[in-house]
Amino acid sequence: MTKSFNANALMALCLLLVSWLAWGGLPAPQEGMASYYADSLQGNRTASGAKYDKNALTAAHQTLRFGTRVRVTNVANGKAVEVTINDRGPHTKRRIIDLSRAAASKLGILDAGVAKVRVEVLEVPD
Repeated sequence: MTKSFNANALMALCLLLVSWLAWGGLPAPQEGMASYYADSLQGNRTASGAKYDKNALTAAHQTLRFGTRVRVTNVANGKAVEVTINDRGPHTKRRIIDLSRAAASKLGILDAGVAKVRVEVLEVPD
Protein backbone atom coordinates (compact mmCIF):
# COMPACT_ATOMS: atom_id res chain seq x y z
CA MET A 1 0.00 0.00 0.00
CA THR A 2 1.43 3.39 -0.93
CA LYS A 3 0.81 6.62 0.89
CA SER A 4 -0.42 9.49 -1.19
CA PHE A 5 0.67 13.08 -0.75
CA ASN A 6 -2.10 15.15 0.83
CA ALA A 7 -1.47 18.84 0.08
CA ASN A 8 -4.38 19.99 2.29
CA ALA A 9 -3.03 18.12 5.31
CA LEU A 10 0.44 19.56 4.73
CA MET A 11 -0.97 23.07 4.40
CA ALA A 12 -2.95 22.65 7.63
CA LEU A 13 0.17 21.43 9.44
CA CYS A 14 2.18 24.41 8.18
CA LEU A 15 -0.51 26.85 9.30
CA LEU A 16 -0.61 25.21 12.71
CA LEU A 17 3.17 25.49 13.05
CA VAL A 18 3.19 29.16 12.00
CA SER A 19 0.36 29.92 14.44
CA TRP A 20 2.18 28.17 17.27
CA LEU A 21 5.39 30.08 16.57
CA ALA A 22 3.53 33.38 16.43
CA TRP A 23 1.72 32.67 19.71
CA GLY A 24 4.34 30.73 21.64
CA GLY A 25 7.49 32.21 20.20
CA LEU A 26 9.93 34.40 22.05
CA PRO A 27 9.20 38.12 22.50
CA ALA A 28 10.63 40.47 19.89
CA PRO A 29 13.97 42.14 20.71
CA GLN A 30 13.80 45.56 22.38
CA GLU A 31 16.11 48.53 22.02
CA GLY A 32 16.44 51.22 24.62
CA MET A 33 18.58 52.52 27.43
CA ALA A 34 20.18 50.40 30.13
CA SER A 35 21.69 51.35 33.46
CA TYR A 36 23.11 49.37 36.37
CA TYR A 37 22.48 48.94 40.08
CA ALA A 38 24.33 51.06 42.59
CA ASP A 39 26.89 49.19 44.71
CA SER A 40 24.94 50.26 47.82
CA LEU A 41 22.20 47.76 46.84
CA GLN A 42 24.56 44.80 47.31
CA GLY A 43 22.80 42.14 49.39
CA ASN A 44 19.32 43.70 49.19
CA ARG A 45 16.43 41.43 48.24
CA THR A 46 15.22 41.58 44.66
CA ALA A 47 11.57 41.23 43.65
CA SER A 48 12.17 37.51 43.03
CA GLY A 49 13.40 37.07 46.60
CA ALA A 50 17.05 36.53 45.61
CA LYS A 51 19.73 38.73 47.13
CA TYR A 52 21.29 41.21 44.72
CA ASP A 53 24.87 40.20 43.91
CA LYS A 54 26.80 42.80 41.96
CA ASN A 55 29.15 40.06 40.69
CA ALA A 56 26.36 37.88 39.24
CA LEU A 57 25.06 38.26 35.70
CA THR A 58 21.52 39.36 36.54
CA ALA A 59 19.11 42.14 35.57
CA ALA A 60 15.78 43.79 36.26
CA HIS A 61 13.02 44.07 33.65
CA GLN A 62 9.46 45.38 33.95
CA THR A 63 7.61 42.46 32.35
CA LEU A 64 9.81 39.43 31.64
CA ARG A 65 9.35 36.43 33.94
CA PHE A 66 11.89 35.79 36.65
CA GLY A 67 14.43 33.28 35.38
CA THR A 68 14.21 34.50 31.77
CA ARG A 69 17.61 34.49 30.06
CA VAL A 70 18.35 37.45 27.80
CA ARG A 71 21.26 38.65 25.70
CA VAL A 72 22.00 42.34 26.17
CA THR A 73 24.14 43.99 23.50
CA ASN A 74 25.68 47.44 23.77
CA VAL A 75 24.67 49.04 20.46
CA ALA A 76 27.69 51.40 20.44
CA ASN A 77 30.46 48.81 20.83
CA GLY A 78 28.83 45.46 20.01
CA LYS A 79 29.77 43.89 23.36
CA ALA A 80 27.17 41.41 24.63
CA VAL A 81 26.37 39.55 27.84
CA GLU A 82 23.78 36.97 28.85
CA VAL A 83 21.89 37.70 32.06
CA THR A 84 19.03 36.22 34.06
CA ILE A 85 16.05 38.39 35.03
CA ASN A 86 15.56 38.29 38.81
CA ASP A 87 14.12 41.71 39.64
CA ARG A 88 11.55 44.31 38.55
CA GLY A 89 12.67 47.60 37.12
CA PRO A 90 13.98 49.90 35.93
CA HIS A 91 11.89 52.50 37.64
CA THR A 92 13.02 55.25 35.26
CA LYS A 93 10.69 55.61 32.27
CA ARG A 94 13.38 55.98 29.62
CA ARG A 95 15.19 52.73 30.51
CA ILE A 96 14.30 49.17 29.55
CA ILE A 97 16.69 47.14 31.75
CA ASP A 98 18.81 47.53 34.88
CA LEU A 99 21.95 45.40 34.96
CA SER A 100 24.15 44.07 37.71
CA ARG A 101 27.56 45.72 37.99
CA ALA A 102 29.25 42.64 36.47
CA ALA A 103 26.95 42.71 33.43
CA ALA A 104 27.45 46.45 32.97
CA SER A 105 31.21 45.95 33.14
CA LYS A 106 31.11 43.31 30.40
CA LEU A 107 29.16 45.76 28.22
CA GLY A 108 31.62 48.59 28.90
CA ILE A 109 29.08 50.99 30.42
CA LEU A 110 30.47 51.52 33.93
CA ASP A 111 31.97 54.94 33.16
CA ALA A 112 28.98 56.30 31.24
CA GLY A 113 26.41 54.78 33.61
CA VAL A 114 23.88 54.26 30.81
CA ALA A 115 24.01 52.97 27.24
CA LYS A 116 21.71 52.13 24.36
CA VAL A 117 21.24 48.35 24.27
CA ARG A 118 19.40 45.63 22.43
CA VAL A 119 17.67 43.02 24.63
CA GLU A 120 16.93 39.63 23.06
CA VAL A 121 15.09 36.87 24.94
CA LEU A 122 16.98 33.58 24.74
CA GLU A 123 14.97 31.37 27.07
CA VAL A 124 11.77 31.74 29.07
CA PRO A 125 11.26 29.41 32.04
CA ASP A 126 8.26 27.05 32.14
